[in-house]
Amino acid sequence: MPNRYAYLGPEGTFTEAALRSLRPDAPAEARVPCEGVAAVFDAVRSGSVAGGVVPLENSVEGGVTATVAELVNGDPLLITGETAVPVEFALFARPGAALEDVKRVATHPHALAQCRGWLARNLPGAEAHTVSSTAAAARAVAEPGAPYDAAICAVIAGERYGLHALATGVGDRSDAATRFVYLSRPGALPEPTGADLTSLVAFIADDHPGALIEVLTQFALRGVNLTRLESRPTGDGLGSYCFFLDAEGHVADARVGEALMGVRRVCRDVRFLGSYPRSGRPDETVPRLRARPATEADFAESERWLARVREGRS
Repeated sequence: MPNRYAYLGPEGTFTEAALRSLRPDAPAEARVPCEGVAAVFDAVRSGSVAGGVVPLENSVEGGVTATVAELVNGDPLLITGETAVPVEFALFARPGAALEDVKRVATHPHALAQCRGWLARNLPGAEAHTVSSTAAAARAVAEPGAPYDAAICAVIAGERYGLHALATGVGDRSDAATRFVYLSRPGALPEPTGADLTSLVAFIADDHPGALIEVLTQFALRGVNLTRLESRPTGDGLGSYCFFLDAEGHVADARVGEALMGVRRVCRDVRFLGSYPRSGRPDETVPRLRARPATEADFAESERWLARVREGRS
């Protein structure tokens, strides 16, 4: 299999930065930019690349729909690694342009959502347009006859396409980060490290009261913490959903393995997405304290809260 790696392009995306973090020894010529998340999945599935990197979730905007949809519905791939990249945005334009010249701004939808406040304060009359990535926005601004005056992108993208910065730090949240995952064709799993994540998709057997609780109970009874739970339409009609879950631990761990068997027993189907080292893991797993039991005061306060909700005073 070729030692090439696909990523959401073009050059200069945050995804390229994630790939460089996950595969630091890969030379520039081994990094293959793709136009769209689906194209990265296709490249990995076809075997034309050894692996691929895509964004999975953002700390502000949540899950990346295109990635989750491919993981749920496409031919199975495994997540074998992850990394988190701090997201810092800047406003770039062609040389000679000034902030007051900006009438049309291009960026990725997630970036736009994270910069709306800054745009409202500093460019209230500008039109915002979305493209496939922040780097694609920078590339579009740099092209002759560009339809956009400026791009919200990473500094590396603006500089790569010969633009100059009109403003830096344009994100509304300084602590924003995006989680990226490394995709591989089905095969051997990474060895347990003691600080891993296991990802899966659970398809409930039928829609009935407590269906989701039946799934979650399999983890709770065995002391397996869930770090993510997201519902996703199956495409089989309104009201038909599956659930994307991340659980702490590795499928080789006894409690995780037992939890997965339990989920398989109560679900119509389960798609295992992989067990892999958790990004930024500590040297050792810190035991979690159990939640304290509810007190009489807790019950009384929840009753008062419900009364306020029913009276329209919440």
